[in-house]
Amino acid sequence: MIRNDITGLVAQAIHNAQAAGALPEFALPTFEIGRTKDLKHGDYTTSVAMQSTKLARMAPLAVAQAIAAHVPPHAAVAAVTAVPPGFINFQLSDAWLTGQVAEIEAASGRYGDIDLGGGKTCQVEFISANPTGPLHMGSARNAVLGDALANILAAAGWRIQREYYVNDAGTQMRTFAETLYRRYRQALGHDAPLESHHYQGTYMHDLAREVVGEQGDRFLSMPEDDAIAALSDIGRVKVLAWIRASAEKLHIYFDNWYSEKSLYEPGGVFDHVIGSLRAANMTEAKDGAEWLRTSLFDSDRDEVLVRSSGQPGYYASDVAYHYDKFVLRGFDRVIDVWAVDHQNQARRMPYLMQALGLDPKRLDIVLYDLVRLYRDGQEVKLSKRSGDIITVDEVADEVGADAVRFLLLTRSNQAVMDFDLNLAVQQNDQNPAFYVQYAHARMASILRTAAERDFPAAAWTAGDFGLLGHPAELTLLRKMAELSEVIEKAATQLAPHHLAFYAQDLAGTFHAFYRDCRVISAEPAERELSCARLRLVAATKAVFARVLDLLGVTAPESM
Repeated sequence: MIRNDITGLVAQAIHNAQAAGALPEFALPTFEIGRTKDLKHGDYTTSVAMQSTKLARMAPLAVAQAIAAHVPPHAAVAAVTAVPPGFINFQLSDAWLTGQVAEIEAASGRYGDIDLGGGKTCQVEFISANPTGPLHMGSARNAVLGDALANILAAAGWRIQREYYVNDAGTQMRTFAETLYRRYRQALGHDAPLESHHYQGTYMHDLAREVVGEQGDRFLSMPEDDAIAALSDIGRVKVLAWIRASAEKLHIYFDNWYSEKSLYEPGGVFDHVIGSLRAANMTEAKDGAEWLRTSLFDSDRDEVLVRSSGQPGYYASDVAYHYDKFVLRGFDRVIDVWAVDHQNQARRMPYLMQALGLDPKRLDIVLYDLVRLYRDGQEVKLSKRSGDIITVDEVADEVGADAVRFLLLTRSNQAVMDFDLNLAVQQNDQNPAFYVQYAHARMASILRTAAERDFPAAAWTAGDFGLLGHPAELTLLRKMAELSEVIEKAATQLAPHHLAFYAQDLAGTFHAFYRDCRVISAEPAERELSCARLRLVAATKAVFARVLDLLGVTAPESM
């Protein structure tokens, strides 16, 4: 990143100024390089001089002038200026900016990638909805957020594994299996009413009829508990197939599906971790239960590992699962994407990490708020098809997977998301998803038109980008050069919405360039400039496709 280069230039300038006697000796303070609010002041700025005024015992502007005068030359920097009250501003050179065209071409679709992760492993675990029914729109936000994070972290130098944690143990699965058993009996003409705690959704009717079609009435002759256990396995497989299909409809593919039930197999992970915790004196028996001693790490309470009934406690799966992730499978970093109603659980996870002897900083919990659907200005809470929850499939079928993905990423995950179904299908600039995809399609159209007007790719791929100098061209190049910084921001903050904002900004900047600069000219005198501009369009198209790919949105060639 050029910002990092400028950071190095400032540090070297301070050392140079001290060596020349223009500044007294003092330790280099921690400082940041930021973007200016107005390009007339340059591209980047730093307040390091004001931070150093007490250290140098000089006025801040004098410190800034001394540093600016000793900045080493750099091909990317056209000018360095010190301005009151003590800022140092850097202006990028036009030659460096236009040279980004070649950098983009050489990157082969990886322009903007950075190396924060250093090739370390990072698991992103997301969706992980109970396999008790189809994915609903709340899970869609989890899905899109997790997948985009995985893409962005891969671009930031991490080796990524996507994992779905299958919650196939506990009371929810028992309730699901009981519900399926009763619906199964009903489908075969037997009286088997549901109770209030059972799953009431109409999808359970469909699932039961499907089981009857495949298995017949053979479960009626079994003891009820055996039938429920068998139907639990069949139902889980079928619901997971629904979930997998829904995820793939949103362009999401998992590397691994991990069964919670497997944690509790004899001699499995839970037995292993509880043995390790006992050996480390990290458990305590009290009130007939076995507790994890998280209070040793400033937690206000211990956590139950094994209830007095002998069954695992609420946090037992978290302890065993994360032990498996970090200790047994050896991930350097783990990111869990959870709904905001898990925030109390999230606050307790650092204590569990410490109890396992792990650095809590290796685990990030990304919380997201709920999604509210609107149509015609009214909140939509029930499915038009079934009267039940609104599923991912239903919304994706109505507005398209790309619209679902992009619109869900246009807000911070910490904010409630209002998803407007009417807006999602509009084909105009008011729809952010359409707006960004149309920009890419327009770029593709320009390149097709060029070929039709005697500007084949062979002609413009060698265009002289040194001819680019119009303010709109340089603004577009500046915007593309920001990509690595946006990826860094999204990766460090675990906030993909920054990339969605950038996509919209880049689209607007391109449209302004297209408005102000005639790309294809029939005038012979302007042919070389047309070739240069076509090369710029192709570079922009490549960057735009990269941004959309990181967001998991397709880059259409036409619309």
